[in-house]
Amino acid sequence: MPSTSHEKVEFLKSLKPENVEPLWTVMSAMVPPVPMPKAVPTVWDYKKLRPLLVESGRLVPAEESERRVLMLINPALKAPQTTDTLYAGLQYINTGEVAPAHRHSAFALRFIIEGEGGYTAVEGQRIYMNRGDVILTPRWEWHDHGKEGDGPMIWLDGLDLPLFQAIPVNFAEHYHDDCYPAETVAESNIKFPWKATQEHLDSVKDDYAVFNYTRESGAPLSSILTAQAERVNAGKSSEWRQENSSFVYHVYEGTGYTVIKEDNGEDTVLKWDGKDTFCVPAWKKFKLVNGGAESAYLFSFNDSPLLKSLEIHRAKQA
Repeated sequence: MPSTSHEKVEFLKSLKPENVEPLWTVMSAMVPPVPMPKAVPTVWDYKKLRPLLVESGRLVPAEESERRVLMLINPALKAPQTTDTLYAGLQYINTGEVAPAHRHSAFALRFIIEGEGGYTAVEGQRIYMNRGDVILTPRWEWHDHGKEGDGPMIWLDGLDLPLFQAIPVNFAEHYHDDCYPAETVAESNIKFPWKATQEHLDSVKDDYAVFNYTRESGAPLSSILTAQAERVNAGKSSEWRQENSSFVYHVYEGTGYTVIKEDNGEDTVLKWDGKDTFCVPAWKKFKLVNGGAESAYLFSFNDSPLLKSLEIHRAKQA
């Protein structure tokens, strides 16, 4: 005999004391027809954030902060999520300061935004920073940061921290001194100078070019994150792109906007300028458009290595 609504309600009530729940009431949300990230497309305006970074450097001593960072948090999510799977933050260090040595389970990369005389020391290598460089901090390697000379140093941190919200096994160990013993190196296999990156981009004759950062073996930068740099000539655009990985972009230089095709057919437009940061959530169809008079150069990182290793990475042809 067909059940009544009252019987169904009573049946559902009877499940909770036994710590069980019906799958059929949430099936469509758990297995949707397309990826459904919670993150929304967002731009972080560097012109507005830089004064806040400077103020943090004045108000928050290094000994109180360990890492003086403003996290870039997606308005639809909570810390540490810049997208559902990616974390980004702007780190600020004053001259003469040291961000003390520690190591942790999470992987990190740094994209240098501004300043001179800054360095990061990773597992005994002291690596000096220049604008546009990418410097890696592999998992569980001792690292500290320092600043010599005049003025502050600012860089973009990219980490896989959101992953550890679902797999809570990230932890850190602090070194007994502020600095781990290190020697200065002119070159390192964990530093990718911007000069070489831009030379590669400019060697491509098309109006759009992309450079994939890889380790010496040709592998992605880590098992979870990797990075790219792109050039878009004045008045031109990139190809359309749609993947189930998400992206955090930083504008090295140039002016333009990102067009994102929403599920309802409407366009979301993210306007950006030099040193701004923006994110593109998973499965959003998007392209970069140069709205200025000079070539635009952008850096980005994404979580495609994780998805590919799990054999769940998907991409649609433009």
